[in-house]
Amino acid sequence: MSESAGVQQGSPAIGAAGSAPAAPGAGGTEGSGATVGSARIAAKKAQLRSSPRPKKLEKLGVYSSCKAEGGCKCNGWKSQNPPPTPPRTDQQPNTVNLLEPCRSCSHTLGDHVTHLENVSEEEMSRLLGIVLDVEYLYTCVHKEEDADTKQVYFSLFKLLRKCILQMGKPVVEAQESPPFEKPSIEQGVNNFVQYKFSHLPSKERQTIVELAKMFLNQINYWQLETPSQRRQRAPADDAVGYKVNYTRWLCYCNVPQFCDSLPRYETTQIFGRTLLRSVFTVMRKQLLEQARQEKDTLPPEKRTLILTHFPKFLSMLEEEVYSHSSPIWSEDFLVGSTGGQIPIHTVISAPPVARPLYYSTSPVSVDPSSCGSVSPARKTASALEPSLGGQKRKPSEPIPHDETKKLRIVGDIPMELINEVMATITDPTSMLGPETSLLSAHSARDEAARLEERRGVIEFHVIGNSLNQKPNKRILMWLVGLQNVFSHQLPRMPKEYITRLVFDPKHKTLSLIKDGRVIGGICFRMFPSQGFTEIVFCAVTSNEQVKGYGTHLMNHLKEYHIKHDILNFLTYADEYAIGYFKKQGFSKDIKVPKAKYLGYIKDYEGATLMGCELNPSIPYTEFSVIIKKQKEIIKKLIERKQAQIRKVYPGLSCFKEGVRQIPIESIPGIRETGWKPVGKGKELKDPDQLYSTLKTILQHVKSHQNAWPFMEPVKKTEAPGYYQVIRFPMDLKTMSERLKSRYYTTRKLFMADMQRIFTNCREYNPPESQYYKCANLLEKVFYTKIKEAGLIEK
Repeated sequence: MSESAGVQQGSPAIGAAGSAPAAPGAGGTEGSGATVGSARIAAKKAQLRSSPRPKKLEKLGVYSSCKAEGGCKCNGWKSQNPPPTPPRTDQQPNTVNLLEPCRSCSHTLGDHVTHLENVSEEEMSRLLGIVLDVEYLYTCVHKEEDADTKQVYFSLFKLLRKCILQMGKPVVEAQESPPFEKPSIEQGVNNFVQYKFSHLPSKERQTIVELAKMFLNQINYWQLETPSQRRQRAPADDAVGYKVNYTRWLCYCNVPQFCDSLPRYETTQIFGRTLLRSVFTVMRKQLLEQARQEKDTLPPEKRTLILTHFPKFLSMLEEEVYSHSSPIWSEDFLVGSTGGQIPIHTVISAPPVARPLYYSTSPVSVDPSSCGSVSPARKTASALEPSLGGQKRKPSEPIPHDETKKLRIVGDIPMELINEVMATITDPTSMLGPETSLLSAHSARDEAARLEERRGVIEFHVIGNSLNQKPNKRILMWLVGLQNVFSHQLPRMPKEYITRLVFDPKHKTLSLIKDGRVIGGICFRMFPSQGFTEIVFCAVTSNEQVKGYGTHLMNHLKEYHIKHDILNFLTYADEYAIGYFKKQGFSKDIKVPKAKYLGYIKDYEGATLMGCELNPSIPYTEFSVIIKKQKEIIKKLIERKQAQIRKVYPGLSCFKEGVRQIPIESIPGIRETGWKPVGKGKELKDPDQLYSTLKTILQHVKSHQNAWPFMEPVKKTEAPGYYQVIRFPMDLKTMSERLKSRYYTTRKLFMADMQRIFTNCREYNPPESQYYKCANLLEKVFYTKIKEAGLIEK
């Protein structure tokens, strides 16, 4: 889900996924030009390096200064009889004569190559490689029309020319050396996989890893648009910063793909979030469009991966790329609570750049009017194929994450058993399962919408009007479409009122886009200082209803607000909308204090105020999938337990004989299920007597010297993270209030709450702590008083 407010987007970049620069003479075939061009340059270098030594000296002499006595200023030998251009294939190669004079200074070829007499063959081959790279860059400089790109080519041309003259190694001189930003794109994507998908079973996690590898490969071969083209497409962006990154990309990533004498770096390893943000929107759009165009030519085994899972992967990654609070871009991403650095295991390594895979030769459409003439180094090729080269992780290999950080809850099922059970589940409605889930009669309301989003059929965008930025035609059209949807679906609302709020810069709208047009949305206004958001309008066009769009819209809105640290919704619902909002978790029990929202939200006559409190731990757009998986796990665990018991007992017949009740422990097989008898004691049937007894016991406990840690609820400031660990907190003050309200109708309720205090304390605190010791001592006192009162057997 992207957020935009009048920012222009959508102009295609010059390159496409998987493209690499084509060498001079690579031909005009877009799809195979890069691969063929690279092979031709490599073949030319191999041919030259296998030539006789005099031929090599002649080639190097052209780029070597004259060493003759008298301080000759000639910087390269020139033949008296230069070969024709282009060279004739039927011409016999001339023998090399070291005594042949130079056309420029009249000194011999030997005078230009005296410094090479004792040079090894290995060094000679290195210098010859630089020579061919110089000739390649010379072609690029003359064919390139973009001024910024031409300047970089010319600088690299002079650098390599100087290296030949001085017999040195090329080093690009710059203020900064790679990497330019940390964490890198590769590390960020690794963090993203850990952050979002570490809970998945190994098979589904491997699918995510393949998608991440595919994405990294696309970036490594992505052709960046020139700074001038970017200025035309997005004038409001940081032009200076982009030009710097573009220059670095040419020098360290793009040109070295063919000029292998220059040091070569992967784009994903030396650039970070800044460059990714500048290319992600355009790249995502072109990749998905190209995938749809070429779906019939995709290999069958990759079709589902690219057409179904890749769009969803990109949408989730886009949120983290543009979010200001995403943890995946923090250098401390995997730092544990103790402060020590957890070893980072690289889940994904970007595939080797030397061998891109192509499955299609269809060219990517480029607007000729905007591109002009393009040098051989920036010719593009179409390649959406997910190259998964490099070392693959075994499917059985888990993504490492710190299991020790998660505190265990008493009664939890061991993770080993959970993982074993999950491996046996073949639930078709799992997050990355096949599309057959739509056939189920018990599918979640938002399941169809979720599947359509993965396919790229529908999109979600948070948009709004802006008075500070240049109007964006597409966003304005969407806002008009939203105004029409709200007006048609909410006829009781004045059209002028709807228009005013939709176009009000203080309001935003989560829009649902299908086939380029608006079919629904939720208009809202955020009040960050008050800690809540008011939902103003919510509607889906009538012919698109009953498809789960409304539920999926609300789930996206919840996740959007969690990212912005707002955890409460308020809305006024009419009688027709109350049912919908109840299904989305809203209730009439408002959690926000009245003082927080009074005077802030609009009051609607005849409507009901409803609220919803968000849980930041819940991934709402995947919540129904998670619940379904949990049900499957419980079902499998029950089946396992039943299989272990094995023995089937006959039904009880004693009741037919007039018996009214029997002890639970006398039921055949009850103990094999894990049931244990609770401590026996007399149950006081007189409510007043029970109240008096429990009050006496509670007063004894509260007056004990070890009761001080448990007198009141735990404060968040005193125990950070307490309420993330302890799901059911309890304290003596709360028990006193419950006793006063006559909540404890049985001794078991009272004992359960008291026991919860001690269990929670031992769960959160280490055994050597003072609190842990207080809990143990007070627990003994409590059970002594319970036994003295005769509520349990001594």
